[in-house]
Parts: sequence; C-alpha cells; structure tokens
Amino acid sequence: MRRCVGERRATAGTGKGMIDLLHYLHKHHILAMLDLVPDLLFWVKNDRGQFIYGNHAFLEHQGMSSLSDLKGKTDFDCSPRHLAKQYAHDDHYVLQGNEITNRLEMNTTESGDTAWYSTSKRPITDEAGAIVGSYGMTRHFEKLACASSDIEAVRVPVEYIRSNFARDITVGDIADAAHLSISALERRFKKYLNKTPRRFLVEIRLEQARRLLVESDAPIANVAFDAGFSDHSYFSQQFRRFFGLLPSEFRHSTQT
Repeated sequence: MRRCVGERRATAGTGKGMIDLLHYLHKHHILAMLDLVPDLLFWVKNDRGQFIYGNHAFLEHQGMSSLSDLKGKTDFDCSPRHLAKQYAHDDHYVLQGNEITNRLEMNTTESGDTAWYSTSKRPITDEAGAIVGSYGMTRHFEKLACASSDIEAVRVPVEYIRSNFARDITVGDIADAAHLSISALERRFKKYLNKTPRRFLVEIRLEQARRLLVESDAPIANVAFDAGFSDHSYFSQQFRRFFGLLPSEFRHSTQT
C-alpha cells in the first residue's frame, strides 16, 4: 500500500510538471517547432489577406531573406495572378469560418514550376470568438511522398489519377494501374488519404477546373469537359460543394 501511495505522488508530480511546462510553452516555441518539419510551408495572415508571419521554409520558397520582406504583402505580391486569385478566394472562404484540410492544389515551386501541394487552412479567432485572420500550411506532394511511407503507399495510383484525370477513367482502371484489387485500393486511400479513390479523382478534377476558370475565358461547359466531367450539372454541384460557389460565381469573384 505504501508503494502505491508513492507511485501516486510521483504521478501527481509528473502531471504538475507537465502542466507547468505547457504554461511556459509560448507562441515562439510553437512557431520554432514548425521549422523542424521538413518542407513544411507555414504562414499567418490577417483578415485583409496580408502576411504577418511565415516560417523559414515559406520565406525561402518566396525568395525572401527575412520576415520583414514578407510582412504586409498579399498573395498578389508573391504569386502569379491566377494563383493569387485562388488563394484570395480561399482566404474569403476560411474567414467565413470554414476549414480546408489536406486539399491537393496547384502551387509554384522555388524554381517557378507548377506542382501539386497538400494544403490545410484554418481561421484564427480572438478571445471573443471573432475571426481575425487565418493560418495555413502546405507541403510539396512529391517531397511529402518521399518522406512518408503513408503517402508512398498510394503514390502509384495518385500519379495515375494526376496523369489521367481528364480521361473517362474508373476506379477499376486506377486499381489496375496500381496492381491492386479495388477493395485493397479503397482501403489504402481511406487509411492514408482519408478519402475514397473516386473522391480523390473528383477533387483533382475540381482543382483543374478552378485553375481553368481563372486562367481562361472558355465557356464553363468546356471547362467541365476539359477537367474530366461529362455531366455539367454534376460538375456544378460538386464545385459548389467543394469551393462554396457555383463555377460561374467563382469566375465572377476572381474577375472583380
């Protein structure tokens, strides 16, 4: 019995120590931690879309040497206009209280090429619960695949989808390309990407459609077809579900 009391005391002491440590874990400690994650780009913006913070990897990605170079700038100062419009639309969506989680989207690399990134964004609230800004993080998908066995497990089917999304492909085609059964493919996607192969394919097509809506003046029906959607009404329904606006509304929002 005496030994049990001693164990409880030790546990209580350890718990108190943990609480004290968390009390001293200030924001600069947390921000410093983000520089320890390889290839993680992290930023904070105010409610006007101006950057107020970026980690070292983000500054390097933007070709900047210090945080002072970034502060006060917007995506229109740092990215190609068609991408900046997409990011500004995302900011508006997040500032309304919505969240974006592990979405594949197009971004530029440090060399200026275009590549796929996995991105998450969240609103920031003050003590009264009012939304005052947003933060986000993104990782280059190929680099993430190299660093993570989780992503590596779905790399082949993901590459197949990325290369063939504009075609009329099926889940069976994706499974065949990965030399997996459909059930095994479904399990891997649910385990490692938290979505089905079909959902992933739709999201890739939607991201392509969003890019075309910004970069081109093509009719929306043509955009849908070029992105891999054969049914225009289904395309509009999915686009609104994913981005919060109809394709026509989104195009209008990026032109104003």
